[in-house]
Amino acid sequence: MNRIVRLRETLAATIADDTLISTAEGSEPVSGVNIEHLRMAEAVLFAASEPLSIDALASSLPEGANVGSLVAELQRMYEGRGVNLVCVAEKWQFRTAPDLSFLLRREKPEQRRLSRAALETLAIIAYHQPITRAEIEDIRGVMLSKGTVDTLMEVGWVKIRGRKRTPGRPVTYGTTETFLVQFGLENIGHLPGLDELKAAGFLEAMPPSGFDVPLPSDQLGPDEDPFEGEEPGDLATGGEDPFAP
Repeated sequence: MNRIVRLRETLAATIADDTLISTAEGSEPVSGVNIEHLRMAEAVLFAASEPLSIDALASSLPEGANVGSLVAELQRMYEGRGVNLVCVAEKWQFRTAPDLSFLLRREKPEQRRLSRAALETLAIIAYHQPITRAEIEDIRGVMLSKGTVDTLMEVGWVKIRGRKRTPGRPVTYGTTETFLVQFGLENIGHLPGLDELKAAGFLEAMPPSGFDVPLPSDQLGPDEDPFEGEEPGDLATGGEDPFAP
């Protein structure tokens, strides 16, 4: 009888020890980040209606929280799941996994369709920014139709970013954060390069000699000043575009 009692006590003690060990190990993820901070970061990102920067996320967490490690751990945890933590416009947001996006599609009337001229103009601005209206027309070989750039600005994909230090001080255009979010880009440096454009069929396998994809920048250029307000003629759109529908 004493043996049975001792065995029962030993088993009880072993189970208690295992429970304590599991509890201790479960208090923090494998990576060593603080589990409570991780839960807080997860909750804030799930509730956010827009992508959050590291600084914005840090302002919602306890002082001293290692936000970089928290984001990296959440990204690892959600990899391969129904939602992923992705970086867009150098900010973080939970998004449906790309291979499951078909589940959330809803058929609805298309409210607005960009013209070929607008799409060409958007591509030129994205890759050549900072760029002036005259430079856009020079690349396309035709004058911009009335309202083409204005339409892109209304959509929120293009903005006036500065003024070029040339006669007349023309305004320069560039893409916006909304553009990055719309196309799922971390920054403009993540635009498709030459090899990616070839693979997608947008370029010939053997492009013309000397052809290269420009490297856009969201920083002010050496010949560019900050934009400090509109002046008469800033938004003049030029003549009709033969490519416009």
